[in-house]
Amino acid sequence: MGEIGGLSNFFHGVARAPLVSGVTPLERGPVLDSGAKLWVKRDDLTGLGVGGNKVRKLEFLCGAAQAENSLSLVTVGAGQSNHCRMTAAAGALLGLDVHLVLSGERPERLEGNQLLDALFGAQLHFTGEPDHHWGALEIVRESVTDALIADGKRPYSIPIGGSTAVGALGYVAGYLELSQQLMAKEVDVSAVVHTSSSGGTHAGLVAGQAVCRAIGMPAPSVIAVGVAKGVVIGSPDVTTLANEALSLLPNCPPGSVVEEADVVVDGDWLGDDYSVPTPAADDAIRWAARRGGWVLDRVYSGKGLSGVLGRDAAGEWAAGDNVVFIHTGGIPSVFVAAGVPEL
Repeated sequence: MGEIGGLSNFFHGVARAPLVSGVTPLERGPVLDSGAKLWVKRDDLTGLGVGGNKVRKLEFLCGAAQAENSLSLVTVGAGQSNHCRMTAAAGALLGLDVHLVLSGERPERLEGNQLLDALFGAQLHFTGEPDHHWGALEIVRESVTDALIADGKRPYSIPIGGSTAVGALGYVAGYLELSQQLMAKEVDVSAVVHTSSSGGTHAGLVAGQAVCRAIGMPAPSVIAVGVAKGVVIGSPDVTTLANEALSLLPNCPPGSVVEEADVVVDGDWLGDDYSVPTPAADDAIRWAARRGGWVLDRVYSGKGLSGVLGRDAAGEWAAGDNVVFIHTGGIPSVFVAAGVPEL
């Protein structure tokens, strides 16, 4: 469990499986073109199954599964879903069978996240659906869940991205962890920027911001760079999801409320659709690799950083500002066909 010091008291009494290996680093990055200083929160280094942001959600989702005496986990995602890969790893660690509902057809050879899914022992259910047909994928998840219930497998079924109120608690903890790191480094941050697709990480971050505001800790604003059409047009309702997550905390500080104005989604970096590469993201991937030694992917983190660089170029920040980018992982998908831009 990652958060520092006594902040875990906010989660006392909430079912939680210890999956995060520790506090992830907050690294000083290169200076942006405006002169603002970039910091990178390395949530690609969360441990478990090559790491990534989804493990923070899975601590609480798997905790809930254990509390319900579940025997299996079911979840859903795009063919190279990081969330599915990390669910497979969590199931392996906790002794739970894992069923993954994936877009696309079964390939002749498994690569990237799918290779790791199988290595962790998950059963893969390929649907033939495109990556962005999330509604159709969810219908298959429900069907697989129903079949497991009928077989007595007691499944705990997780929607795409783990983006439920329970899952969002992971980034309430993540924001509190980051806030304490900023206090320790005495860094005043203008914004925390991350990549958002199913909205759960975003909901957790703004809920964490509300908690930090209520207790007087650093509470910089949160900017989500949307990489899926749903979250760009407001689905799910991040404000509602964030407040539902806060309602699950028995020791939530009084005054911890997320307002509509707290939720900012920048959809300018999505491109044609979810998982479709963009020139700006490819430029950001090369920029990160050659200036910071960070590995970003074309679906999530590359588009997220392109939002940071683009907003900086548009004059959002200036010399003396500090900006945090949360690196949410996605490294395995680099090792598939067309997983990186031309070099």
